[in-house]
Amino acid sequence: MAKTPAAPSSNDAPSEGTVLNGVPSVPSSKGRPTPSRADQEAARKRPLVPDTKEAKARAKADLATQREKARIGMANGDQRYLPARDQGAQRKFVRDWVDAGWHLGEAVMPAMVLVILATFLPIAALQYYAFVGLWIFIFFVIGDMVLTSITVKRAVKKKFGEGKVEKGLGWYAAMRTVQMRFLRLPKPQVKRGQKPA
Repeated sequence: MAKTPAAPSSNDAPSEGTVLNGVPSVPSSKGRPTPSRADQEAARKRPLVPDTKEAKARAKADLATQREKARIGMANGDQRYLPARDQGAQRKFVRDWVDAGWHLGEAVMPAMVLVILATFLPIAALQYYAFVGLWIFIFFVIGDMVLTSITVKRAVKKKFGEGKVEKGLGWYAAMRTVQMRFLRLPKPQVKRGQKPA
């Protein structure tokens, strides 16, 4: 009767590199203790962005590039970069309508500078008339703002239809008239006297 072979004893266990039945043997132990869960988690933790000077400088440069791109886009009237108050076809039409004309409000800042300079002169009559003249001019500016608000609303109704006019277009146009042309944002896209499309 055939005997089944006995299992090899611990002394008979194959050493590393021994081939048993055509399969290379691998020692059963790892040779090191299993790391704890806390150790494993600590080893996996890495910062999302390396905390190095080069990475910070690169991130700062990227942010500056994006901001400059957004500033140029906004100045050119690119809809992707405009704030919510400047977006839309009607707002663009109002901006072009205001930028195509001349408005008294553009001269408010220079007039105020002249009045301030007049206060430094030791002539009381000149100072008095400068202030009176400024207030009279401001009343004319307010009248121009009201007139602009009314006429721009009519123009928008004519172009876009009666029931489709957005709220606040009159105030939007009036506030743009008191800004000096070269300081307006988005920058004017039409020349003076050019009819908006």
